[in-house]
Amino acid sequence: MPTELILGGARSGKSRLAEQRAIDHGGPVTVIATAEAGDDEMAARIARHRVDRPGHWHTIEAPTELADTLQRAASANGCLIVDCLTLWLSNLLMADAADLRAPHDASTLPRWQREHAALLAALPALPGTTVLVANEVGLGLVPDSPLGRLFRDEAGRLNQSVAATCDRVTLVAAGLPLTLKAPPA
Repeated sequence: MPTELILGGARSGKSRLAEQRAIDHGGPVTVIATAEAGDDEMAARIARHRVDRPGHWHTIEAPTELADTLQRAASANGCLIVDCLTLWLSNLLMADAADLRAPHDASTLPRWQREHAALLAALPALPGTTVLVANEVGLGLVPDSPLGRLFRDEAGRLNQSVAATCDRVTLVAAGLPLTLKAPPA
């Protein structure tokens, strides 16, 4: 079934576009939220997102086990929104951070490798519509720490691998969508 990756920077309008895609879909919507409320500011952001979404949408919190959550939540007439892949990556990298032997090498992170592979395997087989949101982080400054550079590199690799499996890829800047990949007409 159709899958779309929506990329953009902070406050670019990517989540708003994902929500509009779900509204246009017309069926039941499940939002899979990957954020964790680690502090008061993040808790306020999560609460604001919940208030902004239609009340009849279902929300599942899945900070790490994304592929399993997608497989359980998908339905033939439903629409899934994953918001966002970048936080999911961050959650997994931080969970594995204590195991980093070479911070510049994600091959030392078996959990991240397993979860990433599971996501790529699950996406093409999901029934219904799936809209994934991610940050495009590689356009800014080079991070000054090894973990920051690993995050930037893995976010870029994640976006590339997910984009390759999706039917549609859209970049959002200043609230304006630019189609990067679309199904044949």
